[in-house]
Amino acid sequence: MLVLGIESSCDETAAAVVEDHRVRSNVIYSQVAVHERYGGVVPELASRNHVTKILPVVTSALEQAAVTIGEIDGIAVTQGPGLIGSLIVGLETAKALAYAFGKPLVGVHHVEGHIMAIFLQRPEEEREMPDFPYLALAVSGGHTSLYRVDDWGRYRALGTTRDDAAGEAYDKVAKMLGLGYPGGVVIDRLAQGGDPRAIAFPRPMLNKGLDFSFSGIKTAVRYRLEQGGAPSSEQALADFVASFQEAVVDVLIHKCITAAQGEGVRDVVLAGGVAANSRLRAKFADSAPEHGLRVFATPLAYCTDNAAMIAGLGLHYLAQPRPMGFLALNAYANLPIGACSTSHG
Repeated sequence: MLVLGIESSCDETAAAVVEDHRVRSNVIYSQVAVHERYGGVVPELASRNHVTKILPVVTSALEQAAVTIGEIDGIAVTQGPGLIGSLIVGLETAKALAYAFGKPLVGVHHVEGHIMAIFLQRPEEEREMPDFPYLALAVSGGHTSLYRVDDWGRYRALGTTRDDAAGEAYDKVAKMLGLGYPGGVVIDRLAQGGDPRAIAFPRPMLNKGLDFSFSGIKTAVRYRLEQGGAPSSEQALADFVASFQEAVVDVLIHKCITAAQGEGVRDVVLAGGVAANSRLRAKFADSAPEHGLRVFATPLAYCTDNAAMIAGLGLHYLAQPRPMGFLALNAYANLPIGACSTSHG
């Protein structure tokens, strides 16, 4: 089955064509240049940019996959959660295409797309996949959550953030240090030259259940800067961000190990934008075997927001009966995982 995926939940305009979990094209237009001067995503600007880019991005995805819209078997689009104005652009575009060309359409959940993106492969690629059930860590600028994944469409939430998401903490700390936006990539790069033990930042809620809290780390960074000033050299800056990053990574890994052992699963999937972090991937891969775990990091191309993960998830839902017409699909800024499986059309 050939599926066209459309994703516009935040500041990436994306479209992709996936055939039976093989990615034939994956096109992303990033709005980083639009938002970096503001230190974060401006919702109004995001939605306006989606309007101008969505059709060229869809056209490019079809061209790169060497297919026409007529050859597509179905369309999948992000229904939520996300910025409501951004979501509406992608959803209404998908509705128009489905109506005009007589294609079935499903709305899917953005985070669900992330935690199932591990199964995406390039046409020529063969790699080992996790076994069900597995533990999924969905970690990004908007989400930090743990899920038990028993099968496609069968998920159970185990823990979530009580305040800032991990990626949001990265962005806010980068802003405090004047490193620009987005902060995750910059901190990851600088931290590679730093000492992660230089500063003992706190590990909040480390042994208090499976929920996360990153506001305490962010506050500790702010207090340190207020009391001691900004790092005085490139090495001091590298040590500072490496220590901050280590605190975040330690919390993420510890919670994953605790959850996996509690659920009796051996496979852990890292998903979402922060799953691209080099320290998280390397440290977890090193420590997992001693706990009897296998770690599967989502390929970098499918960590940040993309439409391949939406198309891949759409393959599953397009094969199921659809209880209502797709024109009734709505966008939702807040949407529980699993909700789309009963509201697609």
